[in-house]
Amino acid sequence: MKLHVPDAIRTLIPYPPGKPLEELEREYGITGSIKLASNENALGPSPKAVKAVAETLQKLHRYPDGSNYYLATRLAEDLGIRVDEIVFGNGSNEIIELLIATFLEAGDEVITSHPTFLVYQKMVQARGGVNRIVPLTQGSALPVTIPPGSVQLGVSHDLDAIVALINNRTRLIFLDNPNNPTGTVFSPTDFESFLARVPEDVVVVLDEAYVDFVDPAVRIDVRKYLHGSVPVVGLRTFSKAYGLAGLRVGYGLMHREIADLLHRVRQPFNVNLPAQVGALAALDDTEHYQKTMQLTRDGITWLSREISQLGCTVYATQTNFFLVDVGFEAARVYELLLARGVIVRPMKAYGYPHYIRITVGLPEENQRLVKALAEVLAELRSSGESK
Repeated sequence: MKLHVPDAIRTLIPYPPGKPLEELEREYGITGSIKLASNENALGPSPKAVKAVAETLQKLHRYPDGSNYYLATRLAEDLGIRVDEIVFGNGSNEIIELLIATFLEAGDEVITSHPTFLVYQKMVQARGGVNRIVPLTQGSALPVTIPPGSVQLGVSHDLDAIVALINNRTRLIFLDNPNNPTGTVFSPTDFESFLARVPEDVVVVLDEAYVDFVDPAVRIDVRKYLHGSVPVVGLRTFSKAYGLAGLRVGYGLMHREIADLLHRVRQPFNVNLPAQVGALAALDDTEHYQKTMQLTRDGITWLSREISQLGCTVYATQTNFFLVDVGFEAARVYELLLARGVIVRPMKAYGYPHYIRITVGLPEENQRLVKALAEVLAELRSSGESK
């Protein structure tokens, strides 16, 4: 077989998927594992969403509503914006892809940070674009109240360096705020200053996948910028706070002219019927949402204190996950925790070889994590493994 494949595709490294939980358990000979690696909602999906999805299963022979009419109408009302300023996607990932497909030609440039959400750069490469990557900078993260036992990581997007990279081939800038994997945010004031220096033909994408977990006092209200001179797009998802990661439904907030362009390239039935129905029902499930927020706050506070007492450095976060400097090779810690049925995410691929990322779990899962981590650290210290 002789395939003609563009170099951008041939050299693209696929997004690394995790193994199914059942396969990991089979491989390691364990059962009853807990997964604290993918920033999922520990409470599970909204019960109202589950009920609504179950009730719509008899309609699976019908195509979904291509306009997402009911979901769009409800969100527009909740957010105080126009229906035609919302674009839905198969997860917010698809909105990222639509933005890149809409604004990028081969050779055009997109500015992102490192580390950041890996999908931005992969999609740019797949479209023949040029990735311009700016390392996170020390000292620019917004100081916030931090739980006892944790410290401020002190890194965030280097907004000054990003502005300095803009040229006549720059089309998009992606800023995940909070950042994944650091969990840090930049201030509304810094964002205002940044936008004042961005040309009017560059689209600034504020990825707010974790915005629900951010302290309201330091949130950026993306709606304020939808009609500004610099085009701003906000990305949101139902995967985190609402627990609907398996349904894949996200959306973007943007000026209606940008939305019109995205609708020209998106697939007509890109958000499936159960996803639309589940998301709409989840918006009414305030009890589940509030429980999620409380569980996350309590979990961060407890875990920060307990893990720091094990001799690790725990970093403050504005998300449902946090970074931990374990003082040893993270890949080794990951393997030893996995053997005990606890799954976390090692951060070497993000440039943090001694860090793991932990998603807040249920109280009993958090307790199991701390117990397992204590055993792993004791094993490594007693064996004299190098840090």
